[in-house]
Amino acid sequence: MEIRNIAIVAHVDHGKTTLVDKLLRSSHTFRDNQVVAERVMDSNAIERERGITILAKNTAIIYKDTKINILDTPGHADFSGEVERIMKMVDGVVLVVDAYEGTMPQTRFVLKKAFEAHLKPIVVINKVDKPSARPLEVIDEVLELFIDLGCDEDELEFPVCFASAVNNTCSLDSALETQQNGMEPLLDMIINHIPSPNMDSEAPLQLQPALLDYTDFVGRIGIGRIKRGTIKAGEVVSCVRLDGEIKQFRVQKLYGFLGLERTEIASASAGEIVAIAGMPDISVGETICTVGQEEALEKIHISEPTVQMTFGTNTSPFCGRDGKSVTATKIEERLFREVQKDVSLKVARIPSSEEWIVSGRGELHLGILIENMRREGFEFQVSRPRVIMKEIDGVTCEPYEYCVIDVPNESAGSVIELLGNRHGIMETMTNTETQTRLIYNIPSRGLIGFNTDFMTVTKGYGIINHSFSEYKPMESVSVGARKTGVLVSMAQGQSTAYSIGALEDRGSMFIAPGEEIYEGMIVGEANKDLDLAVNVVKAKQQTNTRSSNKDTTVVLKKPRILSLEACLEFINEDELVEITPNHIRLRKKILDTVERKKFDAKMRAEKE
Repeated sequence: MEIRNIAIVAHVDHGKTTLVDKLLRSSHTFRDNQVVAERVMDSNAIERERGITILAKNTAIIYKDTKINILDTPGHADFSGEVERIMKMVDGVVLVVDAYEGTMPQTRFVLKKAFEAHLKPIVVINKVDKPSARPLEVIDEVLELFIDLGCDEDELEFPVCFASAVNNTCSLDSALETQQNGMEPLLDMIINHIPSPNMDSEAPLQLQPALLDYTDFVGRIGIGRIKRGTIKAGEVVSCVRLDGEIKQFRVQKLYGFLGLERTEIASASAGEIVAIAGMPDISVGETICTVGQEEALEKIHISEPTVQMTFGTNTSPFCGRDGKSVTATKIEERLFREVQKDVSLKVARIPSSEEWIVSGRGELHLGILIENMRREGFEFQVSRPRVIMKEIDGVTCEPYEYCVIDVPNESAGSVIELLGNRHGIMETMTNTETQTRLIYNIPSRGLIGFNTDFMTVTKGYGIINHSFSEYKPMESVSVGARKTGVLVSMAQGQSTAYSIGALEDRGSMFIAPGEEIYEGMIVGEANKDLDLAVNVVKAKQQTNTRSSNKDTTVVLKKPRILSLEACLEFINEDELVEITPNHIRLRKKILDTVERKKFDAKMRAEKE
């Protein structure tokens, strides 16, 4: 049987996962009466809630006696490490571009990686059914991007398909009326234009894992394409480690893919994508070979993390009330289990403490890990995200981001001012009748905590996309720190409407009456640049002339409820976010009011 190996790549929200859905349906991989969820490849609960792909996943379909292995990849820049690795597993890419938005930062990134891996591209202009669609202009943008990235002349003649994945229609013509049901034109294009892999199954084995998975049953699983040769379940093979050491192991389980199923198989040959278990610490980029005929493939480059946070055990007075996993041992086991399947993540324990430095590719990358742990019943606390500096030729350098921003014309001035304050450098600015597109190069530090201000000045209509650009010499100035102080509780107890009402003119509150509060917990944002210690548990004194239910007449403003991402953006260096299954609280690192004031005074004196 013929084989084609392809990756679906695109910017976030351009329709990759929906397109894979329709390819599965057009190939009749599902029964006609089978009930299948929308975006079936997004199997993780958070993926389905947020409508984003977090982990690259593979599936396979049979179409016209050809097996097409398809890898659905993330579109968000924080998960771009997944995209980089799977380029070693495929022979071509299907580049999906939104018919209105056109080429975006991640479009550039994924296409650049495809060219570096010498992969054949097919372009799909998706969402052509949108009233605002401009497919022919977008084709020109894609062509310009190909030229900008220095592609070969023959690659400029790329095949194009126009589709509306959500409606399950596509055609080879941009006219909306030529759209036909099903994805057969695209599937035919894949078979005709994507080269088949090397099928030398008689040569010595070479298999390189590019993705990892983990199950409690078999441990770590390596997923990759068989470069040459044949592999069988139960046979003994060699693994050429990243450091050059050779280690033998027995193939405990061998899995193949078809549709949504990962099934056990007895053997597989060159060109196939398989999953292999049997080596507990198998890693991305190692090479599985025939014993005695070890020949390592080129290592897979894995981009370094750019953002880190400190995770620690929960030290608040409310520790253990919500979670079932609160000890350092449990948290450490969970963090290192995550490292087993996410090679973009780095975890290091801080000596003589119950804290860990967790490094990833961005705030969202780490935020997803925090949310998963919270849902699994963990209690812990985390610090403000901070960028990872590098020493390059004796100079301290920091990461910069390539940033594309679309805002309504009336908000453009405010956004330019915001970015200027965060030391962003404008590269281009283009206008339409209603929208302005700004392209910036900005320190990654400047984007931490930026989203809240950005959404405020654009009234929620702004769209921001960014991807890592390069390391540049660090500017010594402070970038992105919160300008206002906070309201910090000076007592423990239950908050009252009486005390909250008396404090409303001091700032905006994060809590409602009746909530359990502890000393050192942040209960609101001050309207000045200094922290204020406040008493939110004080009750109105009762006398024989006042009714005990008098508080019910107090009319309070609605509290500001912060999401997990908003909390991580909000806190400063001396603050933490307490994470439990049922609560997300903000707190000071030093809870005791007197001790904290002494420490703050000492810090101010040192600065002066």
